[in-house]
Amino acid sequence: MSGAALKSLGAEPTKAMAKRPAVEQNWARAAGRGSADAGGVMEARELFERQRQAVLDGDAARAAALAREAVSSGADPQACVDRGYVAGIREVGRLFEEGELFLPELMQGADAMKSAMDVLRPELLRARGGGAASGPAVVIGTVQGDIHDIGKMLVATMLEAHGFRLVDLGSDVPDARFVEAAEREASPLLALSALLTTTMPGQGRVIALLRERGLRDRVRVLVGGAPVTRGYAAEIGADGYAPSAVEAVAEARRLTGLAP
Repeated sequence: MSGAALKSLGAEPTKAMAKRPAVEQNWARAAGRGSADAGGVMEARELFERQRQAVLDGDAARAAALAREAVSSGADPQACVDRGYVAGIREVGRLFEEGELFLPELMQGADAMKSAMDVLRPELLRARGGGAASGPAVVIGTVQGDIHDIGKMLVATMLEAHGFRLVDLGSDVPDARFVEAAEREASPLLALSALLTTTMPGQGRVIALLRERGLRDRVRVLVGGAPVTRGYAAEIGADGYAPSAVEAVAEARRLTGLAP
């Protein structure tokens, strides 16, 4: 979950300056303001930073309160998800991977993210002009034996924010439960996460079980997780592979036949 290195703009000051009004207009719109004035830009930056920090601090109550504040002020809920809360959960994940945070802090960050999404979910749906998620159902979870949840939760949040109907089974999910949920929900897509090399075979077992129960032709499988590679995904017969939450959204759209 490490970020890409930033490129220097020093050699092209004219181009950088030319981009600035558009960037400021985007910030102002995200803050719920129509103009690109300095106040609108600063309000948006401050809001997103406070949302990010609430997740990083594992403060579920503050994360939810900031989401409510964003809604009441007319801020763009999608921007709050992308630039505030997702930014925070990515930082939590990075610090956990580097040993700076431990499992309790990881879970607290995840809870803070979920609390904010509970508030923003209706607004995201309303912004898309509907009262319920209009996209295909996606059954998602971390495979059996693996308790890691944060990467899966980030993917689930991004999918939900982009209109998919999520059936989140959580972590340490038995193989049969994935298959049963896909059949029950008439889901065209299973998203399987594995964060340990020892649990990766669970992804292959779920695919085999789908085949055994005669469901493989109608259920696509998307896999991901830190140790998972594109080559491994092909080896076990998965339909798609995503190394990041952003790419998971694109792959989910492709696998379910939605426009890119």
